[in-house]
Amino acid sequence: MKKLIAITVFVLAGFTTVQAQKTAKIEFKSETIDYGEIKKGSDGLRVFEFTNTGDAPLVIEDVKSSCGCTVPKKPENPVLPGETGKIEVKYDTNRVGPIRKTVTVYSNAEEPVKALKIKGTVIDDSQG
Repeated sequence: MKKLIAITVFVLAGFTTVQAQKTAKIEFKSETIDYGEIKKGSDGLRVFEFTNTGDAPLVIEDVKSSCGCTVPKKPENPVLPGETGKIEVKYDTNRVGPIRKTVTVYSNAEEPVKALKIKGTVIDDSQG
């Protein structure tokens, strides 16, 4: 009986260890989007591209912006190991002036909270 218990504990511990080692990892092509100088009213849609370099499915749980002028959109489905995904960001270019915003990504990755940046300047060509 003792051997059976010992074997069961050993097998369960080994299974738990193997499961615990599998993690999702998120690697962004770039962690900053630079709009440069963009005209007022231009299309403010940009994309952060990433790859799951881990060995478990990556789930983007939430994406939040530092203000209401930036609207992020996360992938709806898990990103499998080796696959790529994207987070869309739409900035309201009707606001003239510098762009300095943070988009925070929450996921099940090894690094569960990741801050991405957008920057640039919206210019008004009508003023002159």
